[in-house]
Amino acid sequence: MKTYTIDAKGKKLGRVASEASTILIGKNLTTFARNTYPEITVTVVNASQIVADDKKKGEKTYTRYSLFPGGQTVETMAKVIENKGYTEVLRKAIKGMLPKNKLQTPMMKNLIVTE
Repeated sequence: MKTYTIDAKGKKLGRVASEASTILIGKNLTTFARNTYPEITVTVVNASQIVADDKKKGEKTYTRYSLFPGGQTVETMAKVIENKGYTEVLRKAIKGMLPKNKLQTPMMKNLIVTE
């Protein structure tokens, strides 16, 4: 199993997320096939040192729905960072860039994010 390390210190959230998702999908390999996922582990270090503007922290929202009436929860990026840290924000960004199929879960299991 091959391991890639991405240092997020001083980088923007989207840049780090797109780099990690490209590697997780396997698009950087010559053996790329859409119906398989590569045996690759991506480690993102220094996630707490990602550059995020105050405007984005206040305006970016994450929506969940519990399937009960009135069960919609909307949280801002600042609230998610306060509760769960930058690792959760980075995970959500990377997950949104992965394909929406059966391969998404195994690809996310190959992602390690550290503060």
